[in-house]
Amino acid sequence: MNSVSIRFYGELNDFLSPDLKYDTFDHSFYGQRAVKDLIESLGVPHPEVDLILIDGESADFSRKLLGGERVSVYPLFSSLNISAVTRVRPVPLAEFRFILDVHLGKLAAYLRMAGFDTLYNNDAPDDKLADISAAEGRILLTFDRVLLKRSSVVYGYCVRSRDPAMQLKEVLKHFDLFGHLQPFERCMRCNTVLQTVPKEEVLNRLPEKVRDSLNEFHLCKGCDRIYWKGTHYRRMSDFLKGLVEANKT
Repeated sequence: MNSVSIRFYGELNDFLSPDLKYDTFDHSFYGQRAVKDLIESLGVPHPEVDLILIDGESADFSRKLLGGERVSVYPLFSSLNISAVTRVRPVPLAEFRFILDVHLGKLAAYLRMAGFDTLYNNDAPDDKLADISAAEGRILLTFDRVLLKRSSVVYGYCVRSRDPAMQLKEVLKHFDLFGHLQPFERCMRCNTVLQTVPKEEVLNRLPEKVRDSLNEFHLCKGCDRIYWKGTHYRRMSDFLKGLVEANKT
């Protein structure tokens, strides 16, 4: 039997058993083993890994472990450019687009509200989620670490919080997206980009209070929903501003 000395850093410790967190430990295995397989056998999905050092040198997921190596595994470096040394980080995304599993419907609405292209279907099977993520270069967000371990998944993140507002904050912070917000440009219901529409075109569909007090309206051509800057808009706007301000402190 062979053995390596391994340590996980930062938020990757969320996936480890309490006795292994934030410490170096020995892990035994038979024969040779790819470092990706060893990492995932300990519970850490590969899309969460940004850098692997084996005996101090950067290695990719396919690197075979023979025994005796020192392995260090790091999470995403959102504010530090390590492209010159990492061998596991995938090609940078041209834009941040998401696909969410069936348990994250409220987070999907929040991400759309923040302006991000976000796919969500409340009955989509795991294989379809993984396939779309791979085919379209979308970041797969899920509670399910087994889903993230699928070999086809390149971009992904295991959401920790169960509170939708905290989930949004978590995702924005993890991917360093606070500078990419484009609030209220998408339909929260169906993800379609909203279009400005003249008041007279939707006048007969507006509540009386809205007809008399507002003049700016947006229409979703996907689901025909009308948006305006009422109390809900102000509440959501304050919510987003609060997240941005909290991130500055």
